[in-house]
Amino acid sequence: MKTILTAAMGLILSATAAMGAALKADIVRTRYGVPHVTARDYAGLGYGSGYVFAEDNVCLLADQFVTLDGERSKYFGADGTTTVAFNEVKNIDSDAFFKVMLDVPGLRAAARSASTEYHEMLRGYAAGYNRYLRTRGPAGLPAACRNAAWVRPITVDDLLKLNEEKMIQASAGGWLAAVVAAAPPSNTARAAPPPALPGALREADIGFGSNGWAFGRKVTGGAGVLLGNPHFPWLTTNRFYQIHLTIPGQIDVMGAALSGQPGVSIGFNHDVAWTHTVSTDRHFTFFELALDPKDPTAYLVDGERVRMEPRTVTIAVKDGAPVQRTLYLTRYGPILVQPKLGLTWTAAHAYALKDANRLNTRSGDTWLDINRARSVEDIRKALDARSGIPWVNTIAADRTGKVLYADVTATPDLSADKLKACAAKSANVNALPFLRLYVLDGSKAACDWTVDAASVKPGLMPPASMPQTIRDDFVANSNDSFWLANDTARLGGFSPIVGGTNEPQNLRTRAGLIEIHDQLAAGATPAITPKIVEGMIFADRNYAAEMALDDVLAICAAHPEGAAAGKPVRLSEACAALSGWDRRMNVDSRGAALFVEFWAEVSRNPSLYAVPFDAADPVHTPRGLKRDPASAAKVMDALAKAVSKLQGEGVALDAPWGAVHFAVRGDQHIPLHGGPGLDGVLDAQQATWTPEVHGYVPFHGSSYMQIVTFDAKGPVAEGVLSYSQSTDPASPHYADQTLLYSEKRWNPLPFTPAEIKAAEISSEHIAE
Repeated sequence: MKTILTAAMGLILSATAAMGAALKADIVRTRYGVPHVTARDYAGLGYGSGYVFAEDNVCLLADQFVTLDGERSKYFGADGTTTVAFNEVKNIDSDAFFKVMLDVPGLRAAARSASTEYHEMLRGYAAGYNRYLRTRGPAGLPAACRNAAWVRPITVDDLLKLNEEKMIQASAGGWLAAVVAAAPPSNTARAAPPPALPGALREADIGFGSNGWAFGRKVTGGAGVLLGNPHFPWLTTNRFYQIHLTIPGQIDVMGAALSGQPGVSIGFNHDVAWTHTVSTDRHFTFFELALDPKDPTAYLVDGERVRMEPRTVTIAVKDGAPVQRTLYLTRYGPILVQPKLGLTWTAAHAYALKDANRLNTRSGDTWLDINRARSVEDIRKALDARSGIPWVNTIAADRTGKVLYADVTATPDLSADKLKACAAKSANVNALPFLRLYVLDGSKAACDWTVDAASVKPGLMPPASMPQTIRDDFVANSNDSFWLANDTARLGGFSPIVGGTNEPQNLRTRAGLIEIHDQLAAGATPAITPKIVEGMIFADRNYAAEMALDDVLAICAAHPEGAAAGKPVRLSEACAALSGWDRRMNVDSRGAALFVEFWAEVSRNPSLYAVPFDAADPVHTPRGLKRDPASAAKVMDALAKAVSKLQGEGVALDAPWGAVHFAVRGDQHIPLHGGPGLDGVLDAQQATWTPEVHGYVPFHGSSYMQIVTFDAKGPVAEGVLSYSQSTDPASPHYADQTLLYSEKRWNPLPFTPAEIKAAEISSEHIAE
């Protein structure tokens, strides 16, 4: 295996040398293994980036390339699973999807419009990753992929495929299982089980998202202050990776990138800092196809018959015979089925998905321009120039004290009127707008996405038609729509495909705005400083408890009994535990686990709110719980279920939160603060009960966190990467920042050469 890998590396490196100039990079590591990469050109910058990421996470990224090649079944078995777009899917389904849906010739063609700088970064990144493989050799890799046949050198094509997978996570990737399950009604050869709903639509996933706050000179007294608090997976290649990239005189940017991505996705430079939160835009639509009565694989558009394009792929399977799978493509996109939503393939109708982020190679240059921005105005120009940001809002602050909120993403150009006029008429899908899933009439060409002269790409919404504002007080977003980016100056008038207004907001949105207004009303001068923001995000208040627990305790006093699984449950001990809880999600907060389980039950019934939603006061409504006998019984039954669950797992009702909520690093159980976004906890951590370790283990939540402002010298920043830089248990940076995060401490981020030198723990020069 070593000989084969070395030979392959030689071919790759020979090709690389023929394509461009020699590659060189200087790498300095500072506290917690954060790399600072300096190069003379963009190829060198990519080269250093790919190399350091491989040093820390080679097995993680190599595994992802297996996914993108459609070879998981070959190496890991057809019935194994992987994660795509935040959903767990079977290897065989993942393989079928990526073998068909990753269009390498199309990606190459789309990338021809990219800048030379971005092309060079990709070239360098592949070479840097390959250098690491060559220097370590198969036997020198970390244990998770040592001598593994599935580890191989990569090319720029692999990075384009990786980028495409990231782009379609909020669109086609999220519907992977529904796409691969689609088969004509006459096909009985494959009886695939009904696919699960995408994670974003499942009740259990409410609370996923991020917080982004930017404060301007009106409340800071000078330079802007930015909080970046993305809530993202702790596993898979959606992990963030901290890095600092410098080409003297051209680019100097620090922050975090998604695994395997050149450049910085969330970060700061000398003049501006920015972050992202997942937006409410729908980056896709469905099209209802009127089928030829004689052939369910043909459809009609303006009366003309169009054949679907079947794509059959052969998938190698470990210890088994190869499997063939067929996906069906249309002029709009792939056919899919989701019976739970009425999206079925019958003799009369089928449904196709059209994806606004397909072949979105524009994103690379968009982020590169943001990396080099000098102001929030520059960031807005970068967003508007390409419509390349895939599925996130942008929140930014600059050294002059201006702040930006912009929801400018790759979104279908569909007005409210067109969504209504072109809505599919089938009764089985007419309820989908409730979920903001839009099904258009695919039998009419006029119902396809609008082609506007102002669009950057035909069919995408022009940036001027999307929400964006520059202010000098504050903007904030926690994954609700643009509506309350600043609740004192509400935005509106946009297509519902972008997001809604005058509707209930998630509890994190409300908690964030309450925190902000509490600080602004406190009378301090200035009202906002980095230290204040640090305290706000790590206060770990449970907003659901603040607005509802008094009612729960009052009900407890009057009705201290409930029922679970048809059996009565005495609740005196539970009520006492909740009464003694500090209503926070700190590691020493006793009773937090009981409330988390209780709220997961009671929040499913919004009719229990005592004060209904009021669009005039969306920050404080709905709130409270009804105390009438019928409502009280439901509340106590929810508490009884929570008690039964904890007792069944052997968890004390007043257990300290950190005793049951922790990160697992080898034999270490690192206590963690934070809690579910569903509870309005800003420092969100989604965790799952894991019997093997007898605790809640986070899998999605606060990840890369940064607080940035500016002084006369440049950025003043601190950050923490909750799960640490490396996925290799043998690395010194496997758990170090997890311990830092556990203690609510931050790492001052060295940016200037002098700061980097003072914090240096190692240095290396690489070249070829």
